Amino acid sequence: MVKFNNNISVIGTGYVGLVSGACLSEFGMNVICIDKDSDKIEKLNNGEIPIYEPGLYDIVKKNVDAERLSFSMDFKYAVENSEVIFIAVGTPPLEDGSADLQYVLAAAEEIAEHMNGYKVIVDKSTVPVGTARKVRDKVEAVLKKRGVKYDFDIVSNPEFLREGAAVNDFTHPDRVVLGVETKKAEDIMKQIYNVLYLISVPFVVTNLETAEMIKYASNAFLAVKISFINEIANICDLAGADVHHVAKAMGHDGRIGPKFLHAGPGYGGSCFPKDTKALSYIAKEYGGKCEIVDAIIKVNDRQKEKMVEKVRDKLENINSKKIALLGLAFKPETDDLRESPALYIGKRLLEEGAEVSVYDPIAMENCKSLYPELDFNYCENEYETCKEADILILATEWNQFRSLNLNKIKEIMNKRIFLDVRNVYEPEQMNKFGFDYEGVGRR
Repeated sequence: MVKFNNNISVIGTGYVGLVSGACLSEFGMNVICIDKDSDKIEKLNNGEIPIYEPGLYDIVKKNVDAERLSFSMDFKYAVENSEVIFIAVGTPPLEDGSADLQYVLAAAEEIAEHMNGYKVIVDKSTVPVGTARKVRDKVEAVLKKRGVKYDFDIVSNPEFLREGAAVNDFTHPDRVVLGVETKKAEDIMKQIYNVLYLISVPFVVTNLETAEMIKYASNAFLAVKISFINEIANICDLAGADVHHVAKAMGHDGRIGPKFLHAGPGYGGSCFPKDTKALSYIAKEYGGKCEIVDAIIKVNDRQKEKMVEKVRDKLENINSKKIALLGLAFKPETDDLRESPALYIGKRLLEEGAEVSVYDPIAMENCKSLYPELDFNYCENEYETCKEADILILATEWNQFRSLNLNKIKEIMNKRIFLDVRNVYEPEQMNKFGFDYEGVGRR
């Protein structure tokens, strides 16, 4: 087996890059996380974590103190002193739904400019099928321009990190996917992930294109499950059935499973919306279709708007009504607002003339910074949010919203209307408390 020297660089200190770099250092690797954003690197070197992710601060501090993890803007030093370089930069969606690869290819070019020997270049970013070949072409072109020749390998090693549980997902994954072309690259990657071998994590070793497709197929399938149960929930609303019981019974079927069968306002975040659109684009690019994925994109967009319709049905007229919105992040345990159904609902209510008071335990500062134009009334806690409200919308299922003082809330609200778009509470319980309660597929 080829001996690997444990020296790694990770390009990008965003969500995937920072979590990956920190966890790889926890595996005993010597990791340099590099970024062109001087403000971000300065904060990291001062012990500040730029994203909210449970457990990440502790693991970063531990490995910085152990001198296994460092942060730098010096690409030349990082590349020259690392045998393996992970590319973990953003791939935001373009207007047509395709993934923007400019940052991935710029990283590949930067690596090639400073190569001084054999390197393994690892695509960690979520990228379309065929990206690894483009990275290879970019590196070869730069090396040719430099007039040098170095051996290198390209690896596709997609991430499967859930926001709010990313550290555990990296250190205890369901599987590790390696798209490789040589035995040498495979051996080195397995040495990097040797800790996971010891706890019997399954490894899927395949070619580059298959590894790239696995990531998109996985996320699209989970999005299908979410959209399917939301469609069932909407039928339950019409028919008087309870989607909670439907999903529970479905989940007991071993062929289906209980995960991602929670009806609600639709999926959000940085992965599912982007990856479903990218997969649809990939299919078209290769001359095919992905009609199920095309359908769930439409279903998800419609589901968010359906939550606004529920508010309208309850209030008849949204204009000038006082609305309490609990939650802004797309899910609990994160401050991520990307494609957040909660934020979508809040924006739409403002557009229709409502006075919207909001509270989120983590995401409010992020919302103020990213969306200064939104005229939300930001509150100190959930009870201030509910004061004199005509309707309360529970939009993100933070743990502290699961045990609200319902007696207090019904006394301070103007009307006792409770729209639970996350199905946290039991309809029977809420009705006993005197609320006009509605969930998603539950009444």
